[in-house]
This record gives sequence, C-alpha cells and structure tokens, in this order.
Amino acid sequence: MPKDISLPIADANAESDSSAPQRFAAIDLGSNSFHLLVANYQHERLQVVARLGEKVQLAAGLDDNGLLSEDAMQRALDCLGRFAPFLSDITNANLRIVGTNALRDADNSQTFIERAEAQLGHAIEIIAGREEARLIYLGAAHALAENGRRLIVDIGGGSTEFIIGEAFEPKALESLRMGCVTFSRRFFADGELNEKRMRRAELAALSELANIQRPYQRLGWDDPVGSSGTIKAAASVLHAYGDTPHEGLITHSGLKKLRERLIKCKQLDKVELDGLKADRAKVFPAGIAILEAIFEAFDLTQMRYSDGALREGVLYDMAGRNSAEDSRSKSLESLKRTYDVDTRQGANVADTAERLFHEVRHAWSLNLDQARYLQWASHVHEIGLAISHSQFHRHGAYLLEHSDLAGFSRPEQRQLAFLVRAHRRKFPLKEWQALPKAQQEVTAKLARLLRLAVLLNHSRPETAPPLPAISADADSLTITLTNGDEPTLLSTDLEQEQAYMQAAGFKLTIKQAALGE
Repeated sequence: MPKDISLPIADANAESDSSAPQRFAAIDLGSNSFHLLVANYQHERLQVVARLGEKVQLAAGLDDNGLLSEDAMQRALDCLGRFAPFLSDITNANLRIVGTNALRDADNSQTFIERAEAQLGHAIEIIAGREEARLIYLGAAHALAENGRRLIVDIGGGSTEFIIGEAFEPKALESLRMGCVTFSRRFFADGELNEKRMRRAELAALSELANIQRPYQRLGWDDPVGSSGTIKAAASVLHAYGDTPHEGLITHSGLKKLRERLIKCKQLDKVELDGLKADRAKVFPAGIAILEAIFEAFDLTQMRYSDGALREGVLYDMAGRNSAEDSRSKSLESLKRTYDVDTRQGANVADTAERLFHEVRHAWSLNLDQARYLQWASHVHEIGLAISHSQFHRHGAYLLEHSDLAGFSRPEQRQLAFLVRAHRRKFPLKEWQALPKAQQEVTAKLARLLRLAVLLNHSRPETAPPLPAISADADSLTITLTNGDEPTLLSTDLEQEQAYMQAAGFKLTIKQAALGE
C-alpha cells in the first residue's frame, strides 16, 4: 500500500511529553490591523497567554502605483518592534507570521518583508486569499461549539472572506477584493460621508458579491457568523444603542439604523458613536457599507459575532501540522486524486528519497522538516503528466505553484514547485537562483536527492529498489556501483546525471567497485 505523504517531525525514538502544553504564536499582518496572539495548546484547545492588536492601516499606505509608502512601512515595523518581546520564548517551529491583502497587492512588499524579517528574525509568509479564508474558518469553527452548516464572513482592511463549512471542514472558500480601508480610500477619500457615497460603496460591494451569491445560496447555511474588527464594532455599537436583542448579534433592522447614524455624521473625522473605538471610526462607514451589501446579497436577517479569526486559525493549523491532520498533506492527496497520479511510483520514489536523505542527512546538515518537502515532491513529481508527457516536469511545477493548496504559503508552494521542476533533465539554474538566497543551498540538495530517487526508480519497479552505496562530503555526492564492467540502465542514467550536475556546478562522482567488495 502506498505510504501517506506526511512525516513525523522528530526521530521515531525521540521522547516527548504529549501532556505538556506547547506554546504557539501567530502574527497577522492585516491590511488594517496587525495582531499578535500567543497561546498554550493542550488537549486540543488554546489558552491565551497574550493578545495584542494595533491599527497600522498598511493598505492606506498604498499609492496609485501599488507601492507601500515609507511611512506605512515604518508604522508596521514600529508595531512589530512592540510585538517582538512577546516572542522571545517561542521556537521557530511554533511561530507563524502571515501577510494578507495589502502585502499581496503591494509591488514592493518584498522590501518590507526583508526589513521585517531582519527585525523579527523569522520568515514572513504572504498567504493567498483562499488560504486566508480557510484559516479564518478554522479559527471561527473552533470558537463555535454548535454543529450545523455556517456562513462565516470576515471583513478585513483590503479583502473580505466568505466561507461555508460544517464542523472543521470548509465547503466553499472565497476572498473578494473589498475591505474597509480600500473602500474608504475609494469612496470616502475626501472625508465626505453621505447617502450617495454610501450607496456607491454598497453597489460596488454587491458587484463583487455577484460572482458568489448564487453558488453560496445553493449550498445554503443555518447560521451566519461574522468575525474580526468591522463586525465586532458593528455588534458593539448596536448593543450600545439598544438596537439588538442581545450582545454580539447584528440584525438587519439594527444595521440600517446604524447606517443612518453614520450618514448624519457627514464627515469621517466626525464619526463618533457609542461603542465605537476612535481608531476605527474613519474606516467604519466603508466597513458598514460592505456589511449592508452582504446582508442584502444573501438576504440575511441577522448575523452573530464570533471571536475566532485568522490568528486563531493559524495557531490551530500549526498545532495540526506535521501530523495526520496536516492540511498540506491533505491538499496534496487531493491533488493526486484530481490529476490521477501514479501512487505506486510516487510511493517508491518517496521511499527511495527518504533512504537517500538519511544516508546524507548529517553530512549535509539537513533536518527532518526539510525531508518533508522531499517526500511531498516525491509523491507529486509526475503530476504534470496529466497535461502532457512532453516537459511534464515544467507542467507539474506550474500546477503546484499556481493551484490553491490549503495549508501552503506562497513561499512553500514555490519551493515545492521548484523541486518538481528540477527533478529531471537539465538542472534549472535560472529558477533556482530566483529562490530566496536562504533557501537555495538546501533546496539544491533536496533536488539532487529527488533526481537520484527518480533515476533509481526509472524502470518503474513494483517496489522501491535497494540503494547503491552513497556518501556526501560538503557539496559533493559519491555513488559506488557494484555491477561489474558491463554498462547497465542505472550506470548509463548516472553518467547522464553526472553531466547534468557538472553543467550546473555540482559534483557527482560515480565509482565502480570490484565484484565481491
């Protein structure tokens, strides 16, 4: 039976105390606010240790050319500086920092990321919209004890996520390009607030919603739930004015009254309402316009607020990583089924790659987390055959880089896509040099091991073949064959591989041992 594509995160004989709590931390670099959540995870639940949030309004710092201003980047870096002391006792494996819509859109986001990574000493991931939606759902679902099918809505600074799901499984995920910061710039840039401006914003939101309105209504839901700042603030204001039956509930009738109160303010800088924090006031009308459009499009009469959101979802996702519940492994299993990948060949290559990895692991200073990428790539290296036998390694890399893969960040997808791209023919130096410098050395080593694993399974055997003797030293590999003087398929393939490696600047030595040695 083919092996599962997950791997343990530690040696099999390592001891661990499963009853001891693990400390995790997540930072959500949102378009409007940055949030830090530190929590202990034990018995499948989070116990919050620290929770911080600041209105950075990163999206407000995007100019017409799609560039983040220096002021916006400095606001963000100052905020991260205040978060940093809370991360001192968090291991790298238990910390995840994710960027959302503003960083997805900014053409110079990499400039900010490099500065922020240098400040925090940790990698930052820009996640795709649907991945953001999945994580939001995971956070919200854990916060809700009830069963049933839910519609989860999260209005952010630059995007709004919509998820329909049951228990912890999303059935539909979408991220639309509308948020309280971007809509404020678009419809209320001069600060004027009136009926016409509000309706224009609502119609723009309805236009965005048109693509998902019918399919979502066909799926249906029992319970509409909202999360994050705009919806929390709306529920707070309605409760303060007595326009809702109980705290945390937004009714459509109450929302319409709130809308009228906002219009009477006439200017964004004069928005002052009971229950509304001053730092949210200027983007609140745009958020309410989006929320009103959602109520209108989905014919909602009410929506309740849930505390769980992106950062909680990130923590639960980390807690489930590197186990049978790892969403990344599940995504690749689904992809294998979709593209009818030969599971036996993938399992044989993965088996061979794992044994090669352990032969050279210490000499090449590799860790088991890196082995996971090798395993994943082994199982899906032939995915491109679903498109064409010609250049299928290129097709496979494209599919892996551009598919929506739940659990994967964009950098993780690019690294996995590169391994599949590099598993045969000439080593793709140009694509390799385009990877972040910190990834290049390790990724090249993993690619070389994958190439050998594929080559050793060239004849597509029933089971993975035995390994030839292999050793590593610095950046070189040595393979010793014991097949005598007559050329074989393996020795011929290895000679070609030796030429490919030499052309790429890597050293592969092939030795022939005398029979009986």
